[in-house]
Amino acid sequence: MAVLLCTSGVFAQNARSTSGYDVYDSSVITNKRMPQQNEFWNHNYNFPAKPRNMWEIGVSGGAFNVISDVPTRFPTFGFAAHVRKAFGYIFSVRVQYLNGTGIGQSWLAAENYQKNKPLAAIYSAIDRRSGVTTTTIPGKPAEVVFYNYKNHTQDLSVQGIVTLNNIRFHKNRTNFVLYGGAGIGATAYNVKINALNDGNGGGTYSDLYAQAFQMNNEYKHRKDILKFLKDGMDKTYETDAQTNGNRRPVMGDNTLRLSTTLLAGVAYRLGKRINLALENRHTFIKDDLLDGQQWQEHAVGDAVLTGNWDSYNYVSLGLNFNLGAKAVEPLWWLNPLDYAYSELNNPRHMKIPKPEFIDSDGDGVVDELDREPNTPAGCPVDTHGVMLDTDGDGVPDCYDKQLITPTECQPVDADGVGKCPDPECCKNLVAPPAAAVCPCDYPSLSFANNSSVISAATRTMLANVAAKMKANPSCNVTIVGYPEASKASQATCQKRVESVKKYLVEKEGISADRISTNCEIGGGDKNTVDVKCD
Repeated sequence: MAVLLCTSGVFAQNARSTSGYDVYDSSVITNKRMPQQNEFWNHNYNFPAKPRNMWEIGVSGGAFNVISDVPTRFPTFGFAAHVRKAFGYIFSVRVQYLNGTGIGQSWLAAENYQKNKPLAAIYSAIDRRSGVTTTTIPGKPAEVVFYNYKNHTQDLSVQGIVTLNNIRFHKNRTNFVLYGGAGIGATAYNVKINALNDGNGGGTYSDLYAQAFQMNNEYKHRKDILKFLKDGMDKTYETDAQTNGNRRPVMGDNTLRLSTTLLAGVAYRLGKRINLALENRHTFIKDDLLDGQQWQEHAVGDAVLTGNWDSYNYVSLGLNFNLGAKAVEPLWWLNPLDYAYSELNNPRHMKIPKPEFIDSDGDGVVDELDREPNTPAGCPVDTHGVMLDTDGDGVPDCYDKQLITPTECQPVDADGVGKCPDPECCKNLVAPPAAAVCPCDYPSLSFANNSSVISAATRTMLANVAAKMKANPSCNVTIVGYPEASKASQATCQKRVESVKKYLVEKEGISADRISTNCEIGGGDKNTVDVKCD
């Protein structure tokens, strides 16, 4: 629902839409809405103006059926015409005129029709107090009638219609729409009954009804009784049916009533200006005389007011036409999401900021694509910003002292140097003279957290290291730190070992080529640096 509310103001399709509506086409915008459209074009308002859309006019024909105490013999023809206008993509208003005729015939005999004044005025009745009867049919207790009617109804109503499926999330549009609605209007109806045999007051259907009554008693099928009555009666419907007399509002010879309507339908799009609609409409009026009879038979001798209001139904097939120049189709045929989706896919109106490419670690890969955003300076990286490891030994190239270590020589040490087996040709070589023994009793140096500053105590120990190296000019040393796996800890370790080397070279006069440095991850305490003999 939130998506519906947010998008219901997004009006229309792009220039290539099958609806033919371009949101930038000012010819379909009314003068009244142009200020909003200008605000939209100037990026001061998020929503384009609603376009001018066509009116719909339509005609339909179908089955008209009265729902009442006297059953409809069969649905008869009705027709309707309407004008419809959209007030949004979901809601529209329709004014419709309906004209229909309903014909009813009961297959059950009515013995207590005397309260129906038109019938009572024509047919004689039993005098219950004296027991006198006018019938000559043996076994028939009294005069009977079989209710019938012919109803002519006209209706004019205003209906609010809601479209149910034009908002589509996965396609541009639909070729059919489902809709439902309700309305209020005025119904004018006139009811006649077929009471006289010749239409001129010269006879009744008393004997015909008596025979039909016998068929009732013989449990004949209702189809047989209805056929018997149809074949024996004329089609004049010459007598005015029962009404509420002077108490009823009238329009000419018609009874006039307020009516309410419910409807549902489906329309299929044949083209931009024409569609075919199948619809069912049911109308209620506060009246029980659509069939000219409000008294329902209960037990013999009783006739009571039913209190059930009659109604009528209209099932129709119609053609609708869209009218209007410089206007889009009626909005219920358009998908309000189309413009929003087309703008996201191919922006024409959105202000898109100029992109900024930032490379925080200076490795040549922008931060948005850099999988290793804190690469140490000077370390070569791949296209993802990850430090290169050419030989795949686990030691980045910028720390690897043996850049190409053969696979058979791996695993490697912390410097990336592997241990290869001796070749066969060298296994029996005479051992070289023993080298001079170098001192290895060098100290461990401690640093404060994240610091690489040489303290006074450390300077004293480094003076002792320098003295031993000067006494043994052929001996070299390695300055070793033990960082954690994080890049920050490795960077701190590198600063510490380089600081120690720099002190020995610059302050104690030891040649730089006699001193190497190394950081072994997890090899010891992270705040300790060892001086080791080579």
